[in-house]
Amino acid sequence: LYHKKKIKLDWVHSEELEKEGGEALLRHAQGIIVPGGFGIRGIEGMLKSAGYARRNNIPYFGICLGMQIMVIEFARFVLNSDVPNSTEFNECTAHPVIAYLPEQLSVKDKGGTMRLGEYPCILTSGTIAASLYQKEKISERHRHRYEFNNNYREQFAAAGLVYSGMSPDGNLVEICELKNHLWMLGCQFHPEFLSRPGHPHPLFRGFVGAAKDVLREGAQPSLPLNS
Repeated sequence: LYHKKKIKLDWVHSEELEKEGGEALLRHAQGIIVPGGFGIRGIEGMLKSAGYARRNNIPYFGICLGMQIMVIEFARFVLNSDVPNSTEFNECTAHPVIAYLPEQLSVKDKGGTMRLGEYPCILTSGTIAASLYQKEKISERHRHRYEFNNNYREQFAAAGLVYSGMSPDGNLVEICELKNHLWMLGCQFHPEFLSRPGHPHPLFRGFVGAAKDVLREGAQPSLPLNS
């Protein structure tokens, strides 16, 4: 409604992307969304979608797990290795770029290991996120137990990953985006919880705004988005 465009959603099962030639399913996409989730099923396909978006300058919006996918794929590209991973998928990975929240390591009850509820976030000026929110401090709703591993923060920043939203204490990466890309952004929270048809969340508004102007061979004028 905000952009006065009709959106056509093409649902792509990430396991289909893992097959040979699977990326062809994305060839008409003007934007790619990878939403939240848990578990290892289809993860490599999600990583392929993030890599496709990064290489082809296609708008990408990663939500919760989708942000972690974006970080893992970027890590594999930067480190030129297929080893980087999340400890959710491989506890023994040599490069745990996504890891368990430090404060949850001693929690034994799995139901208590989630970072749940609304938390504040400080935005970095000059970023896509800051331009969309038009404010310095925001509050968003979370539901996750894994986070960006700060041991890799400097290395990835040098390679072009921008930390555009941080927890007030500066310890948790809440939003990240890729420098020199049309629109590639991931958030650790769930913006859909605060989005309404007549009042879309700033990040959804920005993603659709970037995707609607992408011209792809065979794409429909009704703006197909992949999720």
